[in-house]
Amino acid sequence: MMLRSDEAKIEQASAATARLARLLGRHAWQEGTSEAPIPGLYFNRYSSEQPSEYKHTMYWPTVGIAAQGKKVIKIGDNVSEYSGSRILVAPVALPVGIQTIQASPTEPFLGVGVYLDPQKIAALVPQVYPDGLPSVGGRSANYVLDGDPALIDAVARLVSCLDEPGDGRLLASLAENEIFIRLLRSPIGVYVAETVLNGSDAQRVAKAIDWLRDHFAESLKMADLADMVHLSESSFREYFKSVTSMSPLQYQKALRLQEARRLMLAGERDATAACRLVGYISDSQFSRDYSRFFGSPPSRDLAKWRTGRSS
Repeated sequence: MMLRSDEAKIEQASAATARLARLLGRHAWQEGTSEAPIPGLYFNRYSSEQPSEYKHTMYWPTVGIAAQGKKVIKIGDNVSEYSGSRILVAPVALPVGIQTIQASPTEPFLGVGVYLDPQKIAALVPQVYPDGLPSVGGRSANYVLDGDPALIDAVARLVSCLDEPGDGRLLASLAENEIFIRLLRSPIGVYVAETVLNGSDAQRVAKAIDWLRDHFAESLKMADLADMVHLSESSFREYFKSVTSMSPLQYQKALRLQEARRLMLAGERDATAACRLVGYISDSQFSRDYSRFFGSPPSRDLAKWRTGRSS
C-alpha cells in the first residue's frame, strides 16, 4: 500500500513537471534539439504524431527531464522509457538510439537537459559527502528515476533565467549548482560522484571513454587500453560494461558506425571511403555491422534519408 508521503511526492512532482512544461512551451520553440542561450542547457521539441525512427547520436553526461510526451532511449541492449516527470541521468558519454513515441502538434514532446560539468561536480562532492562516498552497489549506464520535485523545480529555475535579461549571467550558475547538489543527494548520486572521483573504477572507465572517442578509428588492443587506466584486462572489461552497458569493442563499433553515417549523410564520403576513414578494413563487415546497428545497409539507408529530405 502506497504511503501518503509517497502519494504527496508524486503529486508534487506532477505539479512541478507541469510548471516546467509551461516554461519549455515558451522557450523550447525550435523543432528538434537546440542549445539554450545559457551554456550547458539544451531543449528538445518534437511535434510529429508518428513515432520517429531511432535517431543515433552521442549522449553526453547529462541530467534530463521529459516534461511532456514520451521517448525510448536505447543504450547497448538496455532500453528505457523516458516520460512524464521521470528524470534520466547518463553519468558518462554514451552512443545511444533515441525514438520519440508520443508527441503531437498540440502537445509536442518537450524535454530539457543539463550537461554534467565534471569540475563543478567534483568541487561539490566533498560538501555533499563530507565523510566520503558510501559503498557502490550495482551500476548502470543510465538511470531513470521517479521525479524528485525539488530537482525538477531546480531545473525549472535554470530555464526561468531566460525570462529576464541578466538572470542568465547572475543566477544561472546558482541554479546549476542546486541541480548538481540535488542530483548528488539523489538515490544515484554516488554513481555520478564516482565518475569524477580520482582513482575510482568509474573515473578510470571515463578516461578510457575519452580515449576511445578521440581514437575510435585506431586498432584497439584491450590489454593496452586496460593498462592505460591501470586496471587488469578482466577488471577493465567488467567495469566498462557495468558503466556503459557495452563492451569496449561494442562502444568503439558504435562510435565508428555513427561517424561513418554522419560522413555519408553530409555528402562528404561514399560508403567505401567512410568505412575506411572510421577504421574498417572489410567492406562486407562494415555493411553487416551497419545493417545491424541502423536497420538498413548503407546504400538503402542513404537512399531512404534522401527520399525523406525531398518529400
